[in-house]
Amino acid sequence: MLLLAAGRRGEHGLLRIRGISIKSSGEAARLGAMFQTPSRAGFFRALAIAGLVVFLSAGVAFGQRIVSLNPSLTAILVALGAVESIVGVDDYSAQQISAVAALPRVGGLFSPSLEAVVALRPDRVILVPSSEQRDFRERLEELGIPVIAFANIRFDEVLSNIRRLGSLVGREAEAAARIDAIERARDAARRLAEGRNSPGVLVVLQRDPVYVVGGGNFIQEMLETLGARNLASEFADPYPRVAAEWVVASAPDVLIDLSPNKAEAVDHWSRWPSLPAVAAGRVVPLEADLISMPGPDLDRAFEVLAMGLYGGAGDSLELSLPLAQPLALPLPHRLPHPDPEGLASEKPPGPGSGHRGDQEAPR
Repeated sequence: MLLLAAGRRGEHGLLRIRGISIKSSGEAARLGAMFQTPSRAGFFRALAIAGLVVFLSAGVAFGQRIVSLNPSLTAILVALGAVESIVGVDDYSAQQISAVAALPRVGGLFSPSLEAVVALRPDRVILVPSSEQRDFRERLEELGIPVIAFANIRFDEVLSNIRRLGSLVGREAEAAARIDAIERARDAARRLAEGRNSPGVLVVLQRDPVYVVGGGNFIQEMLETLGARNLASEFADPYPRVAAEWVVASAPDVLIDLSPNKAEAVDHWSRWPSLPAVAAGRVVPLEADLISMPGPDLDRAFEVLAMGLYGGAGDSLELSLPLAQPLALPLPHRLPHPDPEGLASEKPPGPGSGHRGDQEAPR
């Protein structure tokens, strides 16, 4: 350790801290300050005591150590059978995905802890690009920690993410199988839509204030594939905030409600009896964790959306993989009050991150 600190360099830098390449004394000083040590020497001693400093030499390789800062990316890795590659996750992933609930948490989607991430010695950090995480990403890269960004607004971006993550963790076959299942569900959804009238649909992410699914995102594309017209596609923002008056003026034939507290959906929208969806009993509360997750289960999301739009006809999608849990969905003919136990969700409003401003889209 001391020889390394005195000037012996590894092949790719001054030293490596289990996946963090320190290429200059300036970087060492910055990371030392983060560990609250008074000097660079103190920083090296602290790392040596912790057993974190190792020599770099040709042929040295470390196993995959991934920190995921987005639940949709976490869900993809879990679905591909690569949970052992994950060493830390954001709080929301830990809360919503049982397979990673016991893993170390590194903070919220928009407030991750740099110290917590560095302490996990990741080989790479994966995230969805956002304005909130731009500075955090730059700080990680300054410390030599590889960061890989995965955009996930569009449907094809989600499929690309499954493929890229499969390659990253050596699960190419599993990724290809998952993509094939999704594409087959999409083809079945197109067939289901043939010859049907196109209902005007509004997908509500949050009731108060009202946020809806706008244009240019994977949910909008799924609705179109199923033959529905997304009435909020006029908005460029994928998940815009709208006024209640706009909802009334849009006159949806079907109102799909992804808000928390599903049992309250019908009563809430019944305040506006002029809404065609209310008059026809076609206010349909659905599970946001499945519909709004730009992750590995878009085939199942197609089935749930199809049942919400067309009732029992949605069964015709005949997915090759059964749902993990039976669906407890009210069908949109004469809509009964939903069963609170069957439909309740703890998912915060907003696509996929517990907060609607997350351009990660639904989770």
